[in-house]
Amino acid sequence: MRWQNWSGLESAEPREVLSPATPDEVVAAVRSAREARSTVKMVGTGHSFTGIAAPGEVMLRPDRLTGIVGVDRDAMTVTAYAGTRLKVLNAQLERLGLSLHNMGDIAEQTLAGAVSTGTHGTGGVTAGLAAQLTGFQMVTGAGEALDASGATNRDVFELGRVGLGALGILTTVTFAVEPAFLLEAHEQPMSWDEALDSFDELVADSHHCDMYWFPHTDRMLTKRNTRLDADLSEASPVGRVRGWVDDELLSNTVFGALTAVANRAPAITPRMNQVSARALSARTYSDVAHRVFTSPRRVVFREMEYAVPRAAGLEALREVRRAVDSSDWRISFPVEIRVAPADDVALSTAYERDSFYLAFHTHHRSDWRTHAAYLAAMESILREHDGRPHWGKLHTRTAVDLAPAYPRFEEFLALRDRLDPDRLFANPYLRRVLGD
Repeated sequence: MRWQNWSGLESAEPREVLSPATPDEVVAAVRSAREARSTVKMVGTGHSFTGIAAPGEVMLRPDRLTGIVGVDRDAMTVTAYAGTRLKVLNAQLERLGLSLHNMGDIAEQTLAGAVSTGTHGTGGVTAGLAAQLTGFQMVTGAGEALDASGATNRDVFELGRVGLGALGILTTVTFAVEPAFLLEAHEQPMSWDEALDSFDELVADSHHCDMYWFPHTDRMLTKRNTRLDADLSEASPVGRVRGWVDDELLSNTVFGALTAVANRAPAITPRMNQVSARALSARTYSDVAHRVFTSPRRVVFREMEYAVPRAAGLEALREVRRAVDSSDWRISFPVEIRVAPADDVALSTAYERDSFYLAFHTHHRSDWRTHAAYLAAMESILREHDGRPHWGKLHTRTAVDLAPAYPRFEEFLALRDRLDPDRLFANPYLRRVLGD
């Protein structure tokens, strides 16, 4: 069976494919791989752009390791199998009257993949999914099921919440949850100067705030989400017709067609972005949190994202624009801008510092030379600002230059040596970013 990730950048052909339905079956698969001196990897849905989840000789599929397995309303935690997709968890939590505090804008990933790569949203008390974990169970390279939390195997919990799939195979994850709540979203086009001049105020006045700059234009789209102290029945979602037009027709169908045309005729890109940005209009709506946080993404793209210190963010963004404006690149996808509070997750991009995120997208069929030059230039700018790359998105970093970016990097490597000394879970990407 051939495995390929969503963007088409990574592929593999494992010799054996298994679909475990219980943690015990994962234990058995790992022990078998260890006896055979082979490698084993649980894949997710392939939404990482890097090869972080690329399987080697034995591939475990997550399809049967799904669903909520425990709800503790006193502790306000929910435990789910790690193969559960985020969108499935969101729907099940909504039925229970519960919600995660924060999440990113894509809900297709498995829980294991999302937490292990450092997936995050914007704003809030915590932005990253891993920072919302209170515990997890993993199967180590010794074929042993290990529970980790703030009270049990604390070192594994502290270091392994963003574990990159290098420490073991996650079987269950336990999240802190909240009573379900409404978010009111305010989407508003702004000029570049207006958005940057008011950025700090917009962030301070919103629970969650992100922005999108359209390259080759002076236009931004801002989105501010505010928690409402209101009953869920008082939601005022986008109407069915406008929701279909805005989120399906314009954001996916039309956008996909336009970017595909721009691939064949790059010269039209600046004008296309101007028209697209000018066509945006303000809208306000409210809904259950996960329906506001997440949106469908049907246009296949490739992405790089970096986190720089919050204080350096706006200057880094200005440098990004200067580089784009002075180049002959033609970039059809907006640049995404988000912020996050510091957290205590060792390999989180927001570890011990408030962070400013810049994400760069290109169409999956765009000219590779332009694509590579654009991302290389953006990475160079953000590295100058002490940037940390998203583990599941494109970057060129290696263990040598990643180690100084994370104060607990060497501790993580030592834990990897302890939990997976035979490197059952290794693959080329992990060898690059962690060493052998």
